Amino acid sequence: MTADEMKAAIGKESVSDWIEVTQAMIDTFADATGDHQFIHVDPERAKLTPFGTTIAHGFLTLSLLPQIAMKTQDAPRLDGVKMGVNYGGNKVRFLAPVPSGSNIRGRSKITEFEEKRPGQFQYTTETTIEIEGSDKPAMIAEWITQVFV
Repeated sequence: MTADEMKAAIGKESVSDWIEVTQAMIDTFADATGDHQFIHVDPERAKLTPFGTTIAHGFLTLSLLPQIAMKTQDAPRLDGVKMGVNYGGNKVRFLAPVPSGSNIRGRSKITEFEEKRPGQFQYTTETTIEIEGSDKPAMIAEWITQVFV
């Protein structure tokens, strides 16, 4: 898409494919971050919690945003991008736990798009992470990305 087409796509919703959040994924994330709290990595102890099973780290769910973006076939994408970088977030809320073995997907829309300088664009995306079979979303995030063409 051109920059003008990206601006015209503000507010258009797109939905990603489902991603399974496995215990192996959770364990690997725990090893990478050093967060080995039992609710994430000990299935036997986690059975005794209100969750009834292990749950994904909130930051694991957040870190899946790039994968979710890549699994969103109809998402608006600027033509000729050579590089993209995370710029930060305006808002992140973890609303419901993601049980191990759950499928999640993103429902996203671009809320802002602007050219910062020639060849450098910044856009804000609002993404709601849904858990298959649940009425309550796992997370809502407003994330800022910069891309260079």
